[in-house]
Amino acid sequence: MANLLSNFRTTILLSLVLAAIMIFAFARVSDVDALTFWQSVARWAHVGLGILWIGLLYYFNFVQIRVMPNIPAELKPAVSKHIAPEALFWFRWAALGTVIAGLAVMGLKGHLYSAEVLSFGFAGGLVEGDQGFALMGVGVWLAIVMFLNVWGIIWPNQKRALGIVVVDDATKARAARVAMLASRTNLLLSLPMLTSMAMYQTLFG
Repeated sequence: MANLLSNFRTTILLSLVLAAIMIFAFARVSDVDALTFWQSVARWAHVGLGILWIGLLYYFNFVQIRVMPNIPAELKPAVSKHIAPEALFWFRWAALGTVIAGLAVMGLKGHLYSAEVLSFGFAGGLVEGDQGFALMGVGVWLAIVMFLNVWGIIWPNQKRALGIVVVDDATKARAARVAMLASRTNLLLSLPMLTSMAMYQTLFG
């Protein structure tokens, strides 16, 4: 068992296998139509990838950005050359996967649901219940803004700041600040986004 758990790839693959067994078990015992079942699978992927994405966002903001100035200069390359690029790899792809899975959930729930959420409830002509769609729509659009921020601002600037793309020192310093501010923007948006997702599912889902 210790050998199994010592290997990251083996551990995560086994976890996925166990999750697949659980999904199959739910398929056997649940009394729902196929569309609803696949909604649940898409939601599982959405939540799992979202935990990875937002977890890494919190790691960057709660730990790395705050602690980095206190790390001795000779030790900083360990973070900038090894830890940060690996974390950013999982960070950006988890962001993409979270958005794709979330859109899949919306699509599987139906065109009208998707239109209502993305239009903040106006697609249905302000019928009863639109307030819930509007609040869910806020969360969806915040998540999309955060995703665009990851791929359009944070990652391009982090490549310069970390030396993945070679630039002069002034450009590197400017890129590091832009990436930090963009990451802080996502931190700012993350709690209202998560509030929208969690509260909607309990109160209106």
